[in-house]
Amino acid sequence: MSSLSVATEHTVTVNDHAGLTLQTSKEQSGLTGISNGVDSSFSAPTEKSAELEEEEIVYPSGLRLGLLTIALCLSVFLVALDNTIIATAIPKITDQFKSLNDVGWYGSAYQLTTAATQLLFGKFYTFMPVKWVFITAILVFELGKSVSLLALTSGDLTYDITCSAGIFSGAMIIVANTVPLARRPIYTGIIGGTFGIASVAGPLMGGVFTDKLSWRWCFLINLPPGAFTLLFLTFFFTMPGKPPVREEMSFKDRLMQFDPMGTAIFIPAIVCLLLALQWGGSKYPWKDGRVIGLFVVFGVLISAFIAIQFWQGDRATIPLRIFKKRTIWSSAWYLFAIGSGFMIFSFYLPIYFQSIHNVSAVNSGISTLPMILSLVFASISVGVVIAQVGYYAPFMIASTIIASVGAGLITTLGVSSGHTKWIPYQVIFGLGLGLGLQQPSLAVQTVLDMIDVPSGTAIIMFSQTLGGALFISVGQNVFTNQLVSGLAKYAAGLDPNVVLSAGATSLRSNVPADKLAGVLLAYSHALDSAFYVGVAMTGLSIIGCLSIEWRSIKGKNIEMGMMG
Repeated sequence: MSSLSVATEHTVTVNDHAGLTLQTSKEQSGLTGISNGVDSSFSAPTEKSAELEEEEIVYPSGLRLGLLTIALCLSVFLVALDNTIIATAIPKITDQFKSLNDVGWYGSAYQLTTAATQLLFGKFYTFMPVKWVFITAILVFELGKSVSLLALTSGDLTYDITCSAGIFSGAMIIVANTVPLARRPIYTGIIGGTFGIASVAGPLMGGVFTDKLSWRWCFLINLPPGAFTLLFLTFFFTMPGKPPVREEMSFKDRLMQFDPMGTAIFIPAIVCLLLALQWGGSKYPWKDGRVIGLFVVFGVLISAFIAIQFWQGDRATIPLRIFKKRTIWSSAWYLFAIGSGFMIFSFYLPIYFQSIHNVSAVNSGISTLPMILSLVFASISVGVVIAQVGYYAPFMIASTIIASVGAGLITTLGVSSGHTKWIPYQVIFGLGLGLGLQQPSLAVQTVLDMIDVPSGTAIIMFSQTLGGALFISVGQNVFTNQLVSGLAKYAAGLDPNVVLSAGATSLRSNVPADKLAGVLLAYSHALDSAFYVGVAMTGLSIIGCLSIEWRSIKGKNIEMGMMG
C-alpha cells in the first residue's frame, strides 16, 4: 500500500502519485476518481498502522534524494526570482520599447496567469500523476521565459504566461511523498529558505544583468536551471510506492472534477476586469463604451461563475463550504489587501530610485533591500515566536499597523529625500509585512480538517495573487493619470508623450534642461499617488485581521498542510 494514512477526526489517505484520496465519516468531499485499492469503508487507522504503512514505502535516499532536493529548490528559486527580478529591469525595458504605459502589464500579466491557474493546479495534482503535472508546469514556465527572452516588442513581454502556482505547490506535494514524516520539516524548511533567498537575490541580479549585460538576462537565467530540473525529474525520478488504482469513470465525469464551466468563465472574467482597469483613464476615458463594456461583461461572467460554484458543490473551483468559514474569507481578504500593497511598492520603488535619484538598475535593487531583508528577518523570527505562544492573530494585527505606518512614510519621499529616510521607512514596511504574510497559512491549517487544507490554502494564495494582478494595474493607471496632470502643472508646454515614451531612466536625456526640475517633481508626485493606493490597500487588510478567529496552533498537526 503506497500511501500515508493519518488518524484525525476524519480519515485521510494521501496518495503518493496523484494527490489525495479523501474520505470522511461526516461528509464526502466530492473528490472521487482515485483509489488506493482499499475498501472505502475501512475504519480510521491507528497511529501505529500509519507508521507501518509509511515503513512499506521505499523513499529515495543518498545521492538521489540530494539531487531531487536540488531540483526542487531550483524550481522554487526560479519562481521566487521571477517575482522580483523584473522590477529593477522595468525602467530599462521602458527605455528600449518606449513603453512607460505598459509598466502595469509587465507585472499584471504574470500575476494574472498565476492567479488564473492557482486553483486549477490543485485539481490537477489531486486527479493526475504528480510527476507529470509538475514537469508540465515547468515546461510551460520555461516556454514563457523563452518568449520574453526573444521579445521584439513590449507586447511580447505580456505573453510571459507561466505556471508558477503549479511549480510551488507541486514541489511541496513531491516533498510530502518522497520524505519520511519525521524528516519532512527539514526539507520543507530548505525549500522555504530558498524562496526567501531568491526574493532577496532578485533585485540585485536584475540590477546587475540590466546594467552590465542586458535586461534579457532576467529571463535567460531561468533556462539552464530549468533544463537541469526537467532532465532529472524526467529520467531519474520516480514517485515512491505503487501507482494508484483509479476508479472507472466516464470521460464526462472525470472532466467535471475540474469544474471546466467555472474555469472557462472565470478566466475571461478576470481578463475583462484587468483590461478595464488598465485602459480606463489612460488609453480610453472611463466613460468610453469599451471600458464600460468590459466592466459589464465582467459583472455578467463573475455572476455566472458564482452561480456555478453553488451548483457544483464540492466539485467547485472554490468550494463554498470552505470559503464561508470566517477564518478562510478573512485570511483571503487579508492577503488580497496587504499583498496588493506589497506588489505596488515592489514595482514602483525601483522606478522612484532610477527616475528621481538617477541611480543605476543595480543600485536601485540595492536600495530596495531594506524592505526585502527586513521582511525575511521578520518572517523567520515571528515563526519561532508563534511556535512558542501558539497564537498568530495578534501578529497579523501588528503586521497591518506597522506596515501601514511604513507605507505611509514611504509616500513622503520626494525629489530631495536621502537614505536617512528611505532606508528606515522601507525597514518599517518590510517588518510589518514579515510579521503577517505567512500567518494566513497557519490559520487555514489550524481551523480546517486536514482533507480541506489544500483547498483552503489554494483559496488564500489565489486571493493574494489576484490582488497583486489587479492593483499593479490600478497603480499604473493612477501613476499615468497623475503624471500627465502634474506635467501640465509643473512643466507647462511640454508634451506629456515625450515623458511617457522616454522611459524612467531616460528623462534627463530626453527632457529639455529648463523643464527637468518640473518633470521630476511631477514624476515624484505621480509616484506618491501610486504609493497612496498601496497605503490604502495595506490599511484595509485590518478587516481580515480583526475578523479572523483567535485559535492556537498548539496540539494541531499541520505538517501535511503544506501540500496545498
